[in-house]
Amino acid sequence: MKPNQVRDLSQDELVDRLKGLKQELFRLRFQHATSQLESPMRIRQVKKDIARVHTIMTERARGDDAK
Repeated sequence: MKPNQVRDLSQDELVDRLKGLKQELFRLRFQHATSQLESPMRIRQVKKDIARVHTIMTERARGDDAK
């Protein structure tokens, strides 16, 4: 997910997206622990997406609309 795509989402959509990403990360970690994970790189991608969403939410909270 690109940062511009995240910036286009509303605050409620960001919260929903964050919740979904955290659930996906949990499932991926569980699969990794049970040796059923097919793509280990997906964990890294999901972590980065979570960080992007957090960054955009923080920018909005501070009042920064820097793009």
